[in-house]
Amino acid sequence: MQPPPMRLMDQALFDRLGEEALSRPRLRCNFNLHQEQDSVQRFLNVLQPGTYVRPHRHCRERLGEGFECFVVLQGAIGLLVFDEAGEIRQRETLHSLGPLRGVELSEGQFHSLVALEPASVMFELKQGPYQPLEDKDFHPGFPLEGTAEAQQQERAWRSLFLASGATEGDD
Repeated sequence: MQPPPMRLMDQALFDRLGEEALSRPRLRCNFNLHQEQDSVQRFLNVLQPGTYVRPHRHCRERLGEGFECFVVLQGAIGLLVFDEAGEIRQRETLHSLGPLRGVELSEGQFHSLVALEPASVMFELKQGPYQPLEDKDFHPGFPLEGTAEAQQQERAWRSLFLASGATEGDD
């Protein structure tokens, strides 16, 4: 299937995806710009507050292909980077109106994302092709998605950012 010659990423799309994310149990949704077999994955990821992103890392067969790049286009996202023991090593606020709007994580970095504002939209870029069974290496020290423990963990992480006024892009 041939993609259209141009795809608009406008406010109408963001609004539609924000509503779709709200209607899903995980409170998030992707809008893929790539085909599964493409060598580069590029997509919009829309997160609503309350979504739990289990800490994970990306490792690929060839060194350097496990990077991941995020740019916030709307709202605010908290990024947590963990060490092997599951301790927070770095905390950043990515805000569409703030001084820090995006990052590129190198391969093998355990990380999680926290939606800090409703209908936060990120553009993501990473190596393809998409391999669902091999895409993520989850950190074993954190709860599985869909559990009460996961909800509690997400609230604790969000409070780290909100207590510091992180939605203003000054973290």
